[in-house]
Amino acid sequence: MANPSSKNLQTEVDACFLYTKLAAAESDATVASVFRQMSAIEKSHAEAFLKKMNPGSIAAFPPPSFRAKTLNIIGKVLGYDYVLGVLMDTEKSISNAVVNAKNKNKLPITGSETNHVKILRSLLENESKVTGRSLAKFESRHRSVGGNALRAAVLGGNDGLVSNFSLVMGIAGATTGGSGVLLAGVAGLLAGALSMALGEWISVKSSQELHENQMQLEMEELETNPEGEQKELALIYIAKGIPEDQAHAMAADIMMNKSDAHEVLVKEELGINVEELKGSALEAAVYSFILFAIGAVIPVIPFMFTRGVTAIIISVISSAAGLFLIGSAITLFTGKSIWFSGFRQVLFGLIAAAITFGIGKLIGVSVAG
Repeated sequence: MANPSSKNLQTEVDACFLYTKLAAAESDATVASVFRQMSAIEKSHAEAFLKKMNPGSIAAFPPPSFRAKTLNIIGKVLGYDYVLGVLMDTEKSISNAVVNAKNKNKLPITGSETNHVKILRSLLENESKVTGRSLAKFESRHRSVGGNALRAAVLGGNDGLVSNFSLVMGIAGATTGGSGVLLAGVAGLLAGALSMALGEWISVKSSQELHENQMQLEMEELETNPEGEQKELALIYIAKGIPEDQAHAMAADIMMNKSDAHEVLVKEELGINVEELKGSALEAAVYSFILFAIGAVIPVIPFMFTRGVTAIIISVISSAAGLFLIGSAITLFTGKSIWFSGFRQVLFGLIAAAITFGIGKLIGVSVAG
């Protein structure tokens, strides 16, 4: 197991690296300033850990980890909002772990344990040049889709692989890897992918319809009583800890743009993120189908070219490799060891497949008898 101090140092170095990348990619000067300040905070934490680990000697920071570099590549390709979402989740988990550890050891909670999402917001809110629009933009950024799309992709592939791997092994156990396995595997792939796609379409569509109705009511309130909504917006900012005069000035500033005011109000009052409603239900369904199918096809491919024990062995090996890759990808969100997460995923997947294979074997013997 890695030394805790060494692991903490690496976490701070990675966070410093990623916040620097977020700042470089950010077009809004105020938000970029927040990211640069966060990078400086993480660097100071890393320096403290380095001094603790190497008292009285000079030591260099370790380079960013493979995980951090991978997240940076994802940011370049898919946009850094994804990286911010993952980074926020990681820091929140770390902060919660610190609080839980102090509670367990009956140590006082000082407030310094508060997660960095709150620190980011505080930094932005206390900027002398902060405006209502800047705060609204930042709120939209850090509550945006973030790592959810990536997480959905990984979990969608995992669902397809585990479920179809178990199905294929069950049929293989009953038929000793006969031709029926291919038919069952393809049927399981299509049935599961279609079910996932339909479920995703219904979920997105119904959520959009409900939220659009609520948002329309909020817009009507904004149009019929703008003074009351402006006061409400100011109260929201005051509740965030912003001085009253500044809060009223920010509310007046943002009310100059009805669209920005509407987005903040529906987000704070209704808990609705407008960015998440822009996605197409059909697009979500198609992605769900594809992601599930990618995972589900892995255990089926060997039976397209061979039969019997050979096909079963190849299917198990290829599925285990796929499970390890999925487990490794999950570490982008959890920060755990790639080897631990990867082999854990393999273990769970193989156990599920072994159970269905054994059941299939019993059924096959029973039918033959």
